Amino acid sequence: MNTEIRNLEPKALWNNFADLNAVPRASKKEERVINFMVTFGEKLGLETTVDAVGNVIIKKPATKGMENRKTIVMQSHLDMVHQKNNDTDFDFDTQGIEMYIDDGWVKAKGTTLGADNGLGVATIMSILEANDIPHPAIEALFTIDEETGMTGAMGLEAGYLNGEILLNLDTEDDDEIGVGCAGGIDITASKSYISEKAPKNSSAYRITVKGLQGGHSGMDIHKDFGNANKMMNRILFALKDISSLAKIDGGSLRNAIPRESHAIIITENAKIFEDEFYSIAKDIINEYTTIEEELEIELEECIIPESVLSKKDTETLLKAIYTTHNGVFRMSPDIDGLVETSNNVARVLVLDGEIKILCLTRSSVKSGKMNLTYNISSGFELAGFDVELSGLYPGWKPNPNSPILKVLENTYLTLFNEKPNVLACHAGLECGILGTNYPEMDMISFGPTIKGAHSPDERANINSTQKFWKYVLQILKDIPVKN
Repeated sequence: MNTEIRNLEPKALWNNFADLNAVPRASKKEERVINFMVTFGEKLGLETTVDAVGNVIIKKPATKGMENRKTIVMQSHLDMVHQKNNDTDFDFDTQGIEMYIDDGWVKAKGTTLGADNGLGVATIMSILEANDIPHPAIEALFTIDEETGMTGAMGLEAGYLNGEILLNLDTEDDDEIGVGCAGGIDITASKSYISEKAPKNSSAYRITVKGLQGGHSGMDIHKDFGNANKMMNRILFALKDISSLAKIDGGSLRNAIPRESHAIIITENAKIFEDEFYSIAKDIINEYTTIEEELEIELEECIIPESVLSKKDTETLLKAIYTTHNGVFRMSPDIDGLVETSNNVARVLVLDGEIKILCLTRSSVKSGKMNLTYNISSGFELAGFDVELSGLYPGWKPNPNSPILKVLENTYLTLFNEKPNVLACHAGLECGILGTNYPEMDMISFGPTIKGAHSPDERANINSTQKFWKYVLQILKDIPVKN
């Protein structure tokens, strides 16, 4: 129950998180959460602004004795990834997230939790409303649409902010300090097909791939989790000579590793078809048994569809997906353990005469990002697809000499008697984009421990959130004086 969440410490943070999670806030559908934040700021009597794209900026003066410190920008994004388990009955447009506590973690019932980046938002809200927390002048920046295009950060114009330091609260391990991130680009491949009548005297089957871990297509891409779209394609390819394809519906959002895929196919020889299906399904399950313990590949009879793709269109589609790179493309030669370039085959939809394949390509190196983009695009174009490139956003180049980095390192060491991990990540953070219009701003990213972001397994660690809160409060005290 959300009531038990509200009783957690620090209560201000968890209560604000519960209030926020009562507001539907899907990417590109942030109208209600924007109004929520505006009302919050105005009730506090603070200067509250909404820019042209929907970002909310709330400004709070420095507390007594902190007026000579540098002005800081505290930044988090308002939107969250809406994902749910296939058997969960939940309407993201009308319902608030249902939370509960399980063995030291806050979780959601069958859906994403919204800790990414709701805990960051709630932290900033708690500081804005507090009367007993010392801090310099704060410009709270709540951006929109981070998860599906970062259009909020891209649309923030110069002149809204005066802060010299930006604290981004969107890192997901409490012992890490982020100093860089990957940029990204959306690849959309489209192709039409002419439907053919389904053969008579045939049997129809629904194939389902489910139970995969999924996860964040940046932060989890190196973990070799299964991709439901690639698995389904492998199954269909093995069956293509003894079946006809009617439909595919796999994956969901570009930034989520696909957990499920569904396809409908027909065959004129059910016995041979079933033998081949169970053979390839067994092979895939055996290959992934160590890392994907919940993987299921199911076959069930269904109503025969009216139409199917031609054999030529089916083969072209399956070969195109087969050749599309998925997962890590290159590791960084400069930073140990950092994924440099990757691609997620996020969505495959074959329905009503149209094929759509959605990918998200990431890289911390611009030339590397475009190299993989052209690699993938060329394969689709050779297969006769139309390819659209969109949503291009820059990465964030690490600055090892960042003054605010030194502050966070020293504060962490003092509080917790150990050094933090300073690193760049393969996720897309808004810092690189915000730096375009605010190039002199010194930026850093940190946050509490969150696992399983972008999937219904998302969970926030309670002890870590308390540690993070303590860290934030001390950082506010340690902000340097103005030059």
